[in-house]
Amino acid sequence: MTLVYQSTRDEKNTVTASQAILQGLATDGGLFTPVSYPQVELDFDTLKDASYQEVAKLVLSAFLDDFTAEELDYCISHAYDSKFDTPAIAPLVKLDGQYNLELFHGSTIAFKDMALSILPYFMTTAAKKHGLENKIVILTATSGDTGKAAMAGFADVPGTEIIVFYPKDGVSKVQELQMTTQTGDNTHVIAIDGNFDDAQTNVKHMFNDVALREKLATNKMQFSSANSMNIGRLVPQVVYYVYAYAQLVKTGQITAGEKVNFTVPTGNFGNILAAFYAKQIGLPVGKLICASNENNVLTDFFKTHVYDKKREFKVTTSPSMDILVSSNLERLIFHLVGNDATKTKELMESLVATGQYQLSNFDADILDLFAAAYADEAETAAEIKRVYEASDYIEDPHTAVASAVYQKYRTQTGDTAKTVIASTASPYKFPVVAVEAVTGETGLGDFEALAKLHTLSGVPVPPAVDGLETAPVRHRTSVAAKDMQAAVEDYLGL
Repeated sequence: MTLVYQSTRDEKNTVTASQAILQGLATDGGLFTPVSYPQVELDFDTLKDASYQEVAKLVLSAFLDDFTAEELDYCISHAYDSKFDTPAIAPLVKLDGQYNLELFHGSTIAFKDMALSILPYFMTTAAKKHGLENKIVILTATSGDTGKAAMAGFADVPGTEIIVFYPKDGVSKVQELQMTTQTGDNTHVIAIDGNFDDAQTNVKHMFNDVALREKLATNKMQFSSANSMNIGRLVPQVVYYVYAYAQLVKTGQITAGEKVNFTVPTGNFGNILAAFYAKQIGLPVGKLICASNENNVLTDFFKTHVYDKKREFKVTTSPSMDILVSSNLERLIFHLVGNDATKTKELMESLVATGQYQLSNFDADILDLFAAAYADEAETAAEIKRVYEASDYIEDPHTAVASAVYQKYRTQTGDTAKTVIASTASPYKFPVVAVEAVTGETGLGDFEALAKLHTLSGVPVPPAVDGLETAPVRHRTSVAAKDMQAAVEDYLGL
């Protein structure tokens, strides 16, 4: 039986996996979400010796069950290839007291590559499957990493355009240059006066604008998303949790069936939600530890069951987590209230109208799976230094947030279960922050810091940033948040 993906806001709005990938966001504003979970045989005696691609085939064929085996083989083989600088794709590194799952070995040195390397192949395959002749317009807001990874994936892919919005003063210099130097005739990058939540809110509004949708259709175009709101972005992230567990079994760190904790730095909640789905298909998970920076809306939610975005937005050294409206939490809310679309819609409408909602009558077993805490700026910098001194290893600030939160969790709970940290970016994306934390040296420029980071870490400067300083800037457009739709219509000639 084909897996059903339902909108979190309308129980009658159901689609297959390939349809969900093409649409990106449900027309009612909800997110397509599985209402039941596929049966997956996670035999770690076999999986411990499987390649990343083989684990991907197992997981993706279960969740994306209206793709043929041949279609998935095509997508997987083209996504997880020499774009990654290691055959392991996502190596697991043992440090002092924790394991870091390095998700930054792709072409843009951030974890978004893990899913955005394959999403273009999913999308073009799905379009062909459904006889779609419309041009697919990828419309995406980014807090720093999704935009570059999405553009790298979709650059010059026939039948697509991609438009990325980012907060002008809310990303690192390296992140910004990675986006604004992006090649590809179909790529468009726009800075906005505002923060990520402003960008994401306006992107959602455009998806839900009926008149704009009709105007696109008249011009043989349709929107889709490269954010983790798109189930085609989320499902590939399930793979690396299964793969990490298999590597722990392979190296004798655990025995098959032993529970493992995962600590995930997150702002939009997609990465940790993928770990939740991994548990639902049988991965032995103990705790999912949700790590936030000073924009700690998720920490407060898990402690109080009240989601309240009415707080100061803080620009931090971990900008990809500078988010107050966590879109993917809506999927977890849907599951927490018993897959009740009516209730979920009410809660999401309350968030828009009042800036908050309160959870009641929820599935306590699901909520008990999560722990949550946050690390402030000083704690994040101190953790980068601690890990370097203990293990001669430099974490980026997002990974350091997770690492610091895990240290707090272990101290407070005494939980000694093996724990994997989702290491979401290379320190080379945030060289100034990393070098300053380790050495105390201030006033460095990004590219001066790159050289010092190379000396400190001994890790070669990745191609993703090598030469970035002199790469020609191709995208210089900047608009007010309220003018985002006008910019989109201008780019598309509507």
